[in-house]
Amino acid sequence: MLTLLKDVLEDPLEHLTIVCRPEYESQVNQIMREDFNDVALENSITSNTEILINNKPNLVVECAGHDAVTEHIAQVLSAGFDTVVASVGALADAALADSLYDAAHKGKARLIIPAGAIGGVDLLASLKKHGKLDVSYRGIKPPAAWSGTLAADLMDLDHLSEETVIFSGSAREAASNYPKNANVAATIALAGAGFEATQTELVADPKATGNIHEYSVDCPLAHYTFRVESQPSSGNAKTSVTTVYSIMREITNRIGPIVI
Repeated sequence: MLTLLKDVLEDPLEHLTIVCRPEYESQVNQIMREDFNDVALENSITSNTEILINNKPNLVVECAGHDAVTEHIAQVLSAGFDTVVASVGALADAALADSLYDAAHKGKARLIIPAGAIGGVDLLASLKKHGKLDVSYRGIKPPAAWSGTLAADLMDLDHLSEETVIFSGSAREAASNYPKNANVAATIALAGAGFEATQTELVADPKATGNIHEYSVDCPLAHYTFRVESQPSSGNAKTSVTTVYSIMREITNRIGPIVI
């Protein structure tokens, strides 16, 4: 993400604060010095959320997983700082979601859910309050993207010969059971019919060359199906590269004169 940010910035940021785990501080410091020293006029690498808050960021971006959402985001929101949450599946935990909504209200901050790997979320959200929504989502990824998940315990991912459904149920169950693979299901659920009502199917397909996300919507005002096939991120087969660009859009929308 920093590589992309470096490419799109016309001028350096005033200050960039990176919050990471204590054991990674030295490594991140070295990477910043060697490769990204010119992204911002000042850089801070820390494991302390208070330092982030004291630096008074214009925008906070989470891209570190469900645990990071649980550990840091309520504190940041309650302090009054708008926050983009990439690990949207964390909000399948109703108690955590409520705590973040309360924190955002308390701090008069915005909890921002990016479109991530999928599109059409603006249309889905606009239809939400205009009649009953029937929404179904299907996520298809190569078997390698499901390694290290519950699917690896259910089947031999290395020897699949055909498309295989590894999960079928609600978006809440999908996001809870497959936290690194079902952020799109969570995004669609939040934008539309909700976690329980969004029917979700997760698929391992040895013939898939990328990550495929498709969903269908049926409501009184519109009927549509959206499908996108994205290349996986070079560093993480579970994540679509379009997710990175979606988050970057949230950042550039804060910087540029035009918002789309």
